[in-house]
Amino acid sequence: MSGTLNKVMLIGHLGDNVKMHYFDGGGSIGRFPLATNESYTKKDTGEKVTQTEWHNIVVRNKAAEICEKYLSKGDRVYIEGKIKTRKWQDDSGNDRYSTEINVDDFTFLTTKGTGEAGGGSPAASPEKKDDLPF
Repeated sequence: MSGTLNKVMLIGHLGDNVKMHYFDGGGSIGRFPLATNESYTKKDTGEKVTQTEWHNIVVRNKAAEICEKYLSKGDRVYIEGKIKTRKWQDDSGNDRYSTEINVDDFTFLTTKGTGEAGGGSPAASPEKKDDLPF
């Protein structure tokens, strides 16, 4: 295989509400932490162990606005995207790095008001966001 692939698929729960930032040109960016869990039982003790991995999620423009409107802390969501590492400088001028998931597509898995799985995919048709069932 001569090509490469950068694709991430996650199902997890929001660790916080979507934080929005709006730009002068009309664009926007939304950020939120997403928790994924892995559980297993230790063979020697029988103890059940759950490990949580945190992912920094970045969603842009109209999709970010949809996420802000319909997602809240604790909601379950399916995310597809790419891993990106961003370099920035802290207040002391030191180089810092953040690994983020840049979202290409998403599906809400928690419907509002019921807490049940099975929400639709507003990312597939953001122009119809007012017709969503939640």
